[in-house]
Amino acid sequence: MESSSQGNRSSRLSKKPKALLRLTVLFFILWLVALSAAKFLIVNAPLAHADAIAVMSGSAVFKERTRRAAQLYNERRAPKIILTNDNQQGGWVSEEQRNIPYQEQAERALRQQGVPSEAIEILPEHVSGTYSEALLLRQYAEAQHLHSILIVTSAYHSRRTLWTLREVCAGSGITIGLEAAPPGWQSPRPSLWFLHLRGWQLVPGEYLKMIYYWLEFRN
Repeated sequence: MESSSQGNRSSRLSKKPKALLRLTVLFFILWLVALSAAKFLIVNAPLAHADAIAVMSGSAVFKERTRRAAQLYNERRAPKIILTNDNQQGGWVSEEQRNIPYQEQAERALRQQGVPSEAIEILPEHVSGTYSEALLLRQYAEAQHLHSILIVTSAYHSRRTLWTLREVCAGSGITIGLEAAPPGWQSPRPSLWFLHLRGWQLVPGEYLKMIYYWLEFRN
């Protein structure tokens, strides 16, 4: 009986490394899937020079977008920066006794990073999403006779943004480029997005929006 008991115990012990190995392999596979899902959303379409840089509105991530836009402006990639207005208000600022709109915060962030006020233009019309922003940017570009726009947005928003702008501007003669703000500051890194609540809002949520946009707005 004792030898039988020892045999069962050793059998159970020998199964533990196998179970641990299976869990490790499963975790690695899931991590690869999560990493690939995040990286697929990130695209860039560089333009050496554009008539204007347009920063897509996004209240939660305006800092990373304006930082990238300021870098591009300071590299002389375009002579002006356009900001859209998503009609969202920031938190209460006691020094000014008001809630500062996010487009105004974005303008301030650009000026702090060396972009002069005369090179920044806020489009006053309210936008409700990427598609309405794309329509507004096309209208503005046509009215101002712009031939090219370099879009700046967050990394996980970049694929849908580029597709939407190119769909909306098809046949207009307006060239659309895009520079994604690198993730890791306000947006989590592709390798670790699933560890952050915002990552779950950005990555899976972006796939749902892409499906909706493809069904609703494709030409």
